[in-house]
Order: sequence, then C-alpha cells, then structure tokens
Amino acid sequence: MGAAKQIVRVNVGGEADVPALERAPTERAIGRKVLPIVEGVVLVAALVAPLLLQDYLTVFATRVVILALFALSFDLVWGYAGIMSFGQALFFGSAGYGVALLARDLDITNIFLVLPAGTIIGLTFALLLGGFLLLGRHPSSVIFVSLGTLTGSYAADRLARGWYYLGGQNGIPSIAPMTVGSYEFSEGPAFYYLVLGILVVVYLLCRFLVRSQFGLALAGLRENEQRIAFFGYKAQHLKAIIFAIGGAVAGLAGSLYAFHEGFVWPNMVGVVVSTQVVLYVLFGGSGTLIGAVIGAVIVEGVSFWLSDNYRDIWPIILGLLLLLVILFRPLGLISFVLGERERVGSFGARPKKTEKQTEKHSLKEKRNAAP
Repeated sequence: MGAAKQIVRVNVGGEADVPALERAPTERAIGRKVLPIVEGVVLVAALVAPLLLQDYLTVFATRVVILALFALSFDLVWGYAGIMSFGQALFFGSAGYGVALLARDLDITNIFLVLPAGTIIGLTFALLLGGFLLLGRHPSSVIFVSLGTLTGSYAADRLARGWYYLGGQNGIPSIAPMTVGSYEFSEGPAFYYLVLGILVVVYLLCRFLVRSQFGLALAGLRENEQRIAFFGYKAQHLKAIIFAIGGAVAGLAGSLYAFHEGFVWPNMVGVVVSTQVVLYVLFGGSGTLIGAVIGAVIVEGVSFWLSDNYRDIWPIILGLLLLLVILFRPLGLISFVLGERERVGSFGARPKKTEKQTEKHSLKEKRNAAP
C-alpha cells in the first residue's frame, strides 16, 4: 500500500504538486503534439501556395523553398552538433558551379545525374574541409572551426571571381533547363512541386536522423562535448559525419538553385550567402529543423515585401527586426509555440505502458482534486 500510494507535495501556496517523475509522461504526451501540428500547417500552406499565388510569386516561392533546404543543412550542423559553419555557402555554391559546368561543357542536364552530382560535390567539399578542421590531433575549438569555414568560403569566392574558366565576375549564365527525358523543368508550378517534394523527403530523413541513436549522441555533443567523449564517443568523428551530411544537403540545394535561376555567380560561394543562412536559422529557431524552414520563408518574404515598399531603407528595417527577435527570442520564432522539452526532443521507442501510466495519473489527479 505504501509503495502504491501517490506522494503529494504541498507548495508554499498550499496547492498540491505532483512529483516531476509522475508529471513527465503527461507533459511529454501533450508537448509532443505541437511539433507535428506546426509541420503539418507548414506543409499544407506550401502545397496550396501555387494555387493562390500569381506566376511571378510562384517563381519567388520556388526560390524560397530551395533556400529552406539550404537552411536545413545549416541547422543540422549548428543546431544539432553545435558547429558554427560560416562557410556553408561553399558547399551550396560549389555544387551550383559543378552542375553548371556539366550542363555547359558536357550537355548533361538529366535530373537523375545532375542532382546526385551536386550532392556528391557538396559532400566531397564538406569532407575535405571538415577533415582539415575537425579531425586534427587535438579537438578543434568553436572559434577555430568558425574562422576556418569563413576563410574557406572567402577563398572560394576570390577563386571564382578570378578564374576565367568559371566565368570570373560574371559567373556562368544561360544554364540549360533541367530535364527528365524530353521534358524540361522551367519556372512555374512543376518546378515548385519538384523542389517541395525534395524538401519534404530530405526533411523526413533529417528528422529520422536526429531522432536516432546518432541524433542522441549529437544532442549530447552539443550540450557537453567532454562528457560525450568520456562515454567513449569520438566527438570529432561525429562532428565530421554531420558536417559532411550538411554539406551534401547544401550541395543538393545549390544544384536546384543553379537550374532554377539559370546562372551561377561568385556570391553563391561567398561570405554573404553563408551569413544569410545563419540568419535564417537564428530567426526561425535552431535545433528544430522546422524552425530553419520557417526562418527562411519569413526572412525572404519580409525582405521581398520591404524591398518592394521601402526601397531605400529596407535593409535597415530588416536588420532591426532580426535584432529584436534575437534579443527577445534567442531560441527563434519557433519558441513561441515549441517548448524546450520538445525542442531538445525525446529519443528511442516510447514505452508501451506510458499511456496506461498517463491515464492512471489523470485519475489520481481527479481524485485529489475532488473535495
């Protein structure tokens, strides 16, 4: 009887308080429902967008979805592994240049060739840079990795501007459309839904990854790297793996961006685009995946509206908005609806008896509340 009896503490105010261990299942059951709702709302809005938007806005929305995929790559690296990569555009732009050269020099535009090629290019560059910065004899500091990736992005920008084969300052214009057989993907709803489908697939794969045992190790790495190393994990190897995966996703986004815009230019590998993707994730909320998507959509949408209505001062207004969000909501806009427990996440299979425990706990609360 004593073991089965519920322990109730009394606060200073006289209200009954259920212990945290008994309260946790109910909170998890309630909190876990928020994230799928947010993801579902975003997906439904994305699906119906071309039906409501004018043609030129559909083209703009396609660009935004591609940038959301790019933001997803950075959120994997920073939001889950704590690696501040100021050179994410290096993988994005190098893949764009790679597929542009395939289209220009080899006349290869088939989607089943160029998209895997762009993904491999991003993965390769990330492996090379990550191996140099992360797999040294001694653990790399956050500042060292940040400055190293920033330097890599800056060097790639200068190389692209000075290399005649890559078009120099003008980049590579007039890229042939991406194809499937004889069908050409041109700007419009078809390209939009193609990009959206790729984003959904990649998002689901990333969600599975961060909720796996590997994701649990990444979460521990972000919170306390020394403790993870004490448990026997090779922290630098984990960082290199997620850094490479982020580079592959950025490469995929860069390939789509090159074919959608029809040209590539040095800014795609430079510091400006690298900083831009940081702002997406900061604004939306890091370590949630969906926050990166929301951040990209809102920042690009607000920029588009401000530049159309306040052409002279729109960068100042946008900068102030970003500053206010970072100051007052450090976890991003997603923190308005997503609690800290769900942002960190739960890992592993849910115990089968959790629902029964939750029901039993609810009955106990009702009995305690009864006069």
